[in-house]
Amino acid sequence: MLKKLVLIAFILQFTACDELQQVLENSGALSSSQIANGLKEALDNGITHQVTGLAKTDGFFKNELVKITLPDELKKVDTALRQIGLSSLADEGLKVLNRAAEDAVGEAIPIFKDAIVNMTFTDAKNILMGEQDAATNYLQQATSVSLKAKFTPIIENSYRKVGADRVWKELITRYNTIPFVNKVNPNLTDYTADEALKGVYKMVAVEELKIRTDIKSRTSDLLKKVFALQDK
Repeated sequence: MLKKLVLIAFILQFTACDELQQVLENSGALSSSQIANGLKEALDNGITHQVTGLAKTDGFFKNELVKITLPDELKKVDTALRQIGLSSLADEGLKVLNRAAEDAVGEAIPIFKDAIVNMTFTDAKNILMGEQDAATNYLQQATSVSLKAKFTPIIENSYRKVGADRVWKELITRYNTIPFVNKVNPNLTDYTADEALKGVYKMVAVEELKIRTDIKSRTSDLLKKVFALQDK
């Protein structure tokens, strides 16, 4: 079986799609469309099983893999506020960052779905024979630039929706009144957008690894057949 896969991979480099389809079928392997559809299903599972969980309350805040913490320049703000008895305000500031991410990710899920639909057979072949996070890397490369542009206004809206803008205005105002501190005025929208996207890709990678390494996670006949090709 391994020799057959090596031969197929070699042929992929030199054969047009129609010819490749015939070679795969004649060799008893899956068709190009089946392979592509299997990889799309795997990525779709990553979105459905993992990313939708991030969009729920505490999806970020209580998930240690993706929980958004304060950027370095604001850790001093957190420490200073706690020292003057404002621990509850500092706690709320951290929570609302994660609440904004949870709200925004739910709005962004259709963008990820579009990237999956547009996957080509060449993309699918490279993913199948690639590293254990090859599908996640594909999704990141296909979506990160356009998604960041679309995601930032979603984050801004979510900030207002969950009250993060109000909380952080009060938090920063309180901090800036402390004597002798260097005043801060951070751009938390960009930071939260970046951290939320990192969390999304990380959870897709979790699902991809499960499908690649755990046969029980291949929940359809197509997934079982396609990922059997990459099993050793």
